[in-house]
Amino acid sequence: MQRPLRITIPIHSLDPGGVERVALGLATEWDRAGHQVTVVLGRPGSPNLCSAPALDYWRIPTRLPTASWETPWMVHCLFSYLLSHKSDVLFCPGNTYAIVAAAMKVLLGEHAPPMVLKVSNALERPDMPAVMRHGYAGWLRVQGALFDRLVSLSEPMQREICSTTLADPRQVPVIANPVVTRKRLKNLGQIEREPTSAWSTSYLTAGRLVPQKNFSMLLRAFARASRPHDTLTIAGEGPERAALEQLAAKLGVADRVRFPGHLATIDPLLAESDTFVLSSDYEGLPGVIVEALAAGLPILATDCCVSMACLLDQGRTGLLVPRGDEEQFADGLIRIRQFQTDRNRARAIAATYETENAAHRYLDMMSELSSSHRRKTNHQRALDVMSPSASRHP
Repeated sequence: MQRPLRITIPIHSLDPGGVERVALGLATEWDRAGHQVTVVLGRPGSPNLCSAPALDYWRIPTRLPTASWETPWMVHCLFSYLLSHKSDVLFCPGNTYAIVAAAMKVLLGEHAPPMVLKVSNALERPDMPAVMRHGYAGWLRVQGALFDRLVSLSEPMQREICSTTLADPRQVPVIANPVVTRKRLKNLGQIEREPTSAWSTSYLTAGRLVPQKNFSMLLRAFARASRPHDTLTIAGEGPERAALEQLAAKLGVADRVRFPGHLATIDPLLAESDTFVLSSDYEGLPGVIVEALAAGLPILATDCCVSMACLLDQGRTGLLVPRGDEEQFADGLIRIRQFQTDRNRARAIAATYETENAAHRYLDMMSELSSSHRRKTNHQRALDVMSPSASRHP
C-alpha cells in the first residue's frame, strides 16, 4: 500500500489544451487512488470550469485578466500555495511549466519539493532562428539539472531528452502519454468502418489553431489535392481561426472545410471520418494521433516528433511526410485515400497509452522519489544537528 502523496499540479487555465486534459486525467486517477491532489489554477474565470473533474482547485481570486501574463501570475500563485501548504511532489504537466518550476527552485531553495516534468513537446526545434536555438539549448541543460525526473513519452523521446538536457538516463523514465481511458479505448475500438467512397474522402484534423500546427500548409495542400466532393474538418479553437477561415475562402475551398471550434470530444468526428491528418511543425507525442489509432483511422502525418515513426509503426498504420513540405503533404493526401491501415495493430498501439496504467506508473515513480527526498532531508538534518557549529549554540 503506497503512502498517500500530496501532489501539486500547476495549470494556467482550464481552457482547451492537450497538456491540461492529460494532466486532469492523471489527477483524477491519483485522486481515486487516495492521494491528495491539488491543482493550482491560474485563471479561475475559464468558461470550461463547469466541465472540469471534481478535484481540489486552489486559486487566488482576482478580477484582473491574467492571460497575457500567465507565467508570472502562475509563479505568484504557486509560490503562495507552497509557502502555506506541504507538498510531496510538484508535477509539471508540460514544457511550458518548466520556467515556473525554475522560479520555485530559486524562491524556495532547499525547501522546494521534488519536481517532475512531463516533457510534452519536441526539444529539437529547427523552426527557431539559430540564435534562439542556442539559447534554448542552454535552457534545456538547466532543466536537466533542475528536475528530479524528466518523464519521456516514448523511448525515442528518452534519447532526445538525454542528449539535449544531458540528464542521466535513470533520471528520465519512459511513461507512455496517458491520452485515453480504458472505457474510451473500448468505445473507439467498437467503431465500425464503412467502405470508403471512390469519389470522396472525409479528412479530419484537430488541435489548437496556432502556428505550431501549420494548418495553413494543410489548407494549401488540401486545395491542391482535393476532389470536388472531398471535405476537411479542422476541430479546435485558437487565435488563428479568422486567418485560416480567410485562407480557405481565398483558396476556394471554404465550402468544403469545416471549423466546428472546440469540442468536448472528437469521438463522433473520428467515427464519421475516413482519415486523420496532422500537419504540425513540432510535437511531443500528439494525443490526437493516439485517439485516431484507437478509432482505426489511417493517418497522414508530418515527421514532427521523434515518436511519430513508432506511432505509425514504420508505415503499417499511416504515412509519414517531411514537415513543412506542402507538395509532399498534398501528395500524401492523395495516397492516403487508398491506404489500407492495419486496424488491429493501430488499436494495439493506442492501448499502450491508457490513462489508468500510466497513472499507476507515475505514482510508483513519485512515491520512490518522495521517499528518497525524505531520507535525504532527514539525513541532512541529522548532520546539521551533529555539526560543531550547532553544538556551540544552546
